[in-house]
Amino acid sequence: MIKGFLAAFKTPDLRKKLLFTIGMIVIYRIGSFIPTPGVNYSQVKSCVNATGSNSDLLGLINLFSGGSLLQLSVFALGIMPYITASIIVQLLRVVIPRFEALHKEGSAGQGKLTQYTRYVTVGLAILQSTTIITTARTGALFGNQQECMSVIPDQSIITLLIMITCMTAGTSLIMWLGELITENGVGNGMSILIFASICSSFLPNLASIAQGNGGIPKFILVVVVVIAVIAVITYVEQSQRRVTVQYARRQIGTSQAAQSTYLPLKINMSGVIPVIFASSILAVPGLIAQFGDQQAGWVQWISANLSRQQSPLHMVLYALMIIFFCFFYTSITYNTDEVADNIKTQGGFIPGIRAGQTTSNYLKYILNRLNTVGSIYLAIVALIPTILFLVAGLSQSLPFGGTTILIIVGVGLDTVKQINSQLQQHHYEGFLGL
Repeated sequence: MIKGFLAAFKTPDLRKKLLFTIGMIVIYRIGSFIPTPGVNYSQVKSCVNATGSNSDLLGLINLFSGGSLLQLSVFALGIMPYITASIIVQLLRVVIPRFEALHKEGSAGQGKLTQYTRYVTVGLAILQSTTIITTARTGALFGNQQECMSVIPDQSIITLLIMITCMTAGTSLIMWLGELITENGVGNGMSILIFASICSSFLPNLASIAQGNGGIPKFILVVVVVIAVIAVITYVEQSQRRVTVQYARRQIGTSQAAQSTYLPLKINMSGVIPVIFASSILAVPGLIAQFGDQQAGWVQWISANLSRQQSPLHMVLYALMIIFFCFFYTSITYNTDEVADNIKTQGGFIPGIRAGQTTSNYLKYILNRLNTVGSIYLAIVALIPTILFLVAGLSQSLPFGGTTILIIVGVGLDTVKQINSQLQQHHYEGFLGL
């Protein structure tokens, strides 16, 4: 891998793309420390150090914003509105025929869907910034601490509107930076920004274990487990079930011949989306409870059973939701009927399987088996850090456990593959130019 990066920097075109990507990441991280107008930044910093956030939902947004949320910076919302908008537009393809038609129109249709995603992103940014500012005004953003209820000294309508506008504009700027990286840099821009955000908080969070009550022995234990989980994730994410597809007649030069290829199906077809869905849904009751009477029975029950990641009920519901969303999201994003029709249209078939609906049913059968293994794998990876911290008796925890590691490994593998692909292209160009 190190040789690959060194070779990439020796290639002028690829070096330019890598430096451009790094520059965009630096701009993104600088914006994460610029406070939103109207915020008492010194008091915000003291509240963050003293209390942090007790909400899983706010913690999820804070994770993807690289810690910008709790600092109430102009990039406080991070890339979460865009992620949510992308998922919404993708799911709407099932219920809105127009969206499905645009998806099948190629680059022109994809451009239109991207435009819709941008509109939804801005709308969600306005809604989420309003919610975040409201929680900051009431003190719920920092655990309902009395001294943290005045982080916004001037609570006039004009000041609040300016804050909402700045946070929404910050999200739009992040979206633009991500698209610039995709077009002119290396890798998927949005994924790269998420990767940078998580890495900025992952290492300090890990180091806090050695500095806190964990000590060096428990720190070493955590590092060993994290490395083992990374190795397992790397192996599974690159594993494929290759379904052979035979084409009866293919034009090769002036003659026709049979050609065989394969349809790659990953064990984890849904990626990290099920974990994000499960985390978000389980975090909603805790967010609602923060606005209720803290002495009420239902609030205390939610805090003890749903908001606390170490509670047995939370872990069971978390695992069941991950398994459910694995099957649900895969069924939405991978249309076996469409794949079977494409194979049939191109004159192909799976050996031993009749073309058409029989092929679709066969692919569904394979996907169900893969999803069974993949969903259990995701649930175990997501729960391993929580179980580890529970067994080791640590007070700190990695942000959202397996979600962090899944994203880091997934984005890292995808970026390295793209760099290797471009290196091979330059190698071939040099060979042909001899």
